[in-house]
Amino acid sequence: MPNPIALPGASVVITGAARGIGYATARAFLARGARVFIGDLDGDLARTAAAELGCSGGQVDVRSRESLGEFLAGVEPPVQVLVNNAGIMPAGRFVDEPDAVTDAIVDVNLNGVLRATKLVLPGMLDRGCGHIVNVASYLGELPAAGLATYCATKHAVIGFSEALRDELAGTGVTVTTVLPSAVRTDLVSGVKLGGMLPTVDPDVIADAIVATCHSRTAVVAVPGWMRSYEAVAALLPDRVVGAVRGRLTRQRVLRTLDNEARASYDERVRRDAGADR
Repeated sequence: MPNPIALPGASVVITGAARGIGYATARAFLARGARVFIGDLDGDLARTAAAELGCSGGQVDVRSRESLGEFLAGVEPPVQVLVNNAGIMPAGRFVDEPDAVTDAIVDVNLNGVLRATKLVLPGMLDRGCGHIVNVASYLGELPAAGLATYCATKHAVIGFSEALRDELAGTGVTVTTVLPSAVRTDLVSGVKLGGMLPTVDPDVIADAIVATCHSRTAVVAVPGWMRSYEAVAALLPDRVVGAVRGRLTRQRVLRTLDNEARASYDERVRRDAGADR
């Protein structure tokens, strides 16, 4: 296992960091002496957040390789830690999901991770040191009806992260997948996941992300006890797993979705995706 990343003075890049998990993660890295660079699709909000935090920040659209390249060009090299945190989570029946929104979920949640990783990886490999944290979701392990496309992207991020970690073995560059439960951000406003998905504060996820720079472990679930579900599920018949899953997540999102509470978030996602054009 490579040595821990020395955070004092290290350049840390965080996407989707103007609010929520990204904002909390930036604050946690700054508290440990890192040089933090935050990016967000909402450039004004990113700059406001950066001013509040005392770090650098600006606009970045992870759907665009050019935008990512321009953003990373403004980061004081070398990039030692990349946190791929940008993500969106529209909720509702898949059949009713506008194509533009489906495309946006895949482009932000999955392709954004691939693009940013590919841009920073050559430099890390040249130096023989670096750490990439991909913020997936426990819904990449436990599917939830009403979040089909979101779950698909998080499954993909988990697979990509684990495969890339194996590919990079022995190079000094590591990849960690973080699997948060439901987090108190606008991402889950109006969505009641319940069951075995407790709601946690962004600061809890942020601390777990920062800790991976020391442990450089493969997968971190927050809370950690959620990983026990997979071990137990692997030993049970499909019908039993299906019954348990049904009680925990199946139809829960669709049954309890509060469209009024999600209106502001969904409107922003649709606008950014161009679904209303």
